[in-house]
Amino acid sequence: MSDENQANAPETGVNLPSVSASGSDSAPAAGPGPRSFGGRPGGGPGGRPQGGPGGRPSGGPGGRGKFFRRKKVCKFCTEKIDAIPYRDVRLLQGFVAERGKIVPRRLTGVCTKHQRRLTRAIKQARNIALLPFATRH
Repeated sequence: MSDENQANAPETGVNLPSVSASGSDSAPAAGPGPRSFGGRPGGGPGGRPQGGPGGRPSGGPGGRGKFFRRKKVCKFCTEKIDAIPYRDVRLLQGFVAERGKIVPRRLTGVCTKHQRRLTRAIKQARNIALLPFATRH
């Protein structure tokens, strides 16, 4: 039975076997299983589960997913900051991770032009010892 027929059918308490498209229930379906996309375990290419981060369904078409990710806006474009000063350590520390790595623009939302200038300012600040190259753990 199809899903529509099951929803409209009265409940009789009897479970009827579903009939496959080929007509035979005894033979297993030939070909790869549903989880062998790309020949790797986990569903997605490279063994990654399909869907959003963490295996959750992404908020694509069809209305799956609970979260709406807002488009990130460049902080420097909105505040009309053209030159990023390498001496402004407080500003630069917001774009450096705890271990000293420069945070990528996909996480911060900074545009490409300002990310390049930000990277240059962070590297200049590191060279004159205003920012650490790395932290001790």
